[in-house]
Amino acid sequence: MLYTLFEFLDQNYDIPGTGVFQYISFRAGMALILSLFITMISGGKIIALLKKKQVGETIRDLGLQGQSDKKGTPTMGGLMMIAAIIVPTLLFAKLNNVYIILMIIATLWLGFIGFIDDYIKVFRKDKQGLHGKFKILGQIVLGILVGATMFFHEGVVIREKAEIPLEFISTTEILELDAPPRVDSPFPMESVKSTKTTIPFFKDNEFDYAVLLSFLGEGYEKWAFLIFIPIVILIIAAVSNGANITDGLDGLATGTSAIIGVTLGVLAYVSGNVVFANYLNIMFIPNTGELVVFIAAFVGACIGFLWYNTYPAQVFMGDTGSLSLGGIIAVFAIVIRKELLIPILCGIFFVESLSVIIQVTWFKITKKRFGAGRRIFLMAPLHHHFQLKNMHEAKIVQRFFIVGIILAVFSVITLKLR
Repeated sequence: MLYTLFEFLDQNYDIPGTGVFQYISFRAGMALILSLFITMISGGKIIALLKKKQVGETIRDLGLQGQSDKKGTPTMGGLMMIAAIIVPTLLFAKLNNVYIILMIIATLWLGFIGFIDDYIKVFRKDKQGLHGKFKILGQIVLGILVGATMFFHEGVVIREKAEIPLEFISTTEILELDAPPRVDSPFPMESVKSTKTTIPFFKDNEFDYAVLLSFLGEGYEKWAFLIFIPIVILIIAAVSNGANITDGLDGLATGTSAIIGVTLGVLAYVSGNVVFANYLNIMFIPNTGELVVFIAAFVGACIGFLWYNTYPAQVFMGDTGSLSLGGIIAVFAIVIRKELLIPILCGIFFVESLSVIIQVTWFKITKKRFGAGRRIFLMAPLHHHFQLKNMHEAKIVQRFFIVGIILAVFSVITLKLR
C-alpha cells in the first residue's frame, strides 16, 4: 500500500525521499522493524489478554521434566506472528506481485487451519484438536493452488542463463534486487515457462520435473503439472507438519524458523538479481526479489515472538503458528525454486519428523515379530529423547540452533559447491 502511494508521489510530485521506496532493501528493512515492533510491543498485552480469556495450553503428561510447569501457559500466540507478517507485507511489498500474493494466501490459509485446531483444543477441551485428515486436506488444497499457479500463471517464468558483461548492467540494476536486464542490452535473456528447479551439488544445477514424464513422448511438457502439483503438495505437507512436530520445546520451532528465514532471504536475493544470478551461474527468476520484503517480515515476527517464547515460555504459538511457519517456508522455497535444498536447510524439521517415523515403524515391526514393541529412541520426536537423557530444555534448544545455523550456512555454500 505504502509502495503504491510513494511511487505515485515520486512520479507525479517529485517529493524528495519518496524514491527510496523503489529499493527493496529499504522496504525489507522497514518490514523487519515493523514486524519486530508488532510482536515485541504488542506481545505483553496480547499475552495478558490470552491469560484473561484463559486461553491456556493443555499438556499431555509424558513424564518429562518441567512439563507440568507449562500447564496453563497462554497459547494461540501464532495469531501475533501472522499479524506481524501480514501487516508489514501489505504496507511495504508490491501487492500485484504473484509471489507475494501466494505467500499471503499460504500464511492466512494455514494459519486458519491451525487456529481451528487450537480452538478445538482450548475451547472445546478436545486434546486431539482438528482431525488429521482435515489438516492434510487443507494442505492439499494449498498445494494445488500453489502448484497450479506456478505452472499456469503467465507471470511465473524463469530467464535462461546468459553471460552478461558488467558493462552492460546499469548501477540501478546492481543496487536493485529485482532489476531485469537493460532493454537495449545486446545480451537479452529469454523468459520461459518451466518446471525447472535448482538441484544442489551438480555442476549443471537445474532439474526439470517434466523429464519424469518424458516416456509420454513428444509434447510431454504440457502434462508436467500432473507430477509437479503432487510434488508441491508433498513438500508443503512435509515441511508444515515437520515444523508442527518440532514445536515441542520453548523457542525451538521459532528460532529454527528464523534461521531458515534468513537463509531463504539470501537465496531469494541472489535468485532475483540478474548480476548475482549470472555470477553464481544459477537460475534468474524475475520478480522474486520482492519476496525479500515478505521474508524480512517473517524473520522479524519470529525473532519478536522468540522474545516471549524462550525458556521459560510466556506464550506458545500453537498450531496457529507452527503450521503457518512450516507452510511459509515450504511455499517460499518452492517459488524461488530451491525446494530440493529443504532436507538440508530444514534439517532440524526433517530429523524431528524422521525420528517419529522411525520410532513408530520400528515399534510396529517389532510388535508384530516379537509380540512387544521396541523403541530406538527413548521418546520421539528427537528433542524428547534428549530430555529423557536429563539434558536441560534450554541446552537442547541452543544446540539445535547451532546445528540449524551450520545447515543454513551449508545451504548457501551449495550455490557454488558443485
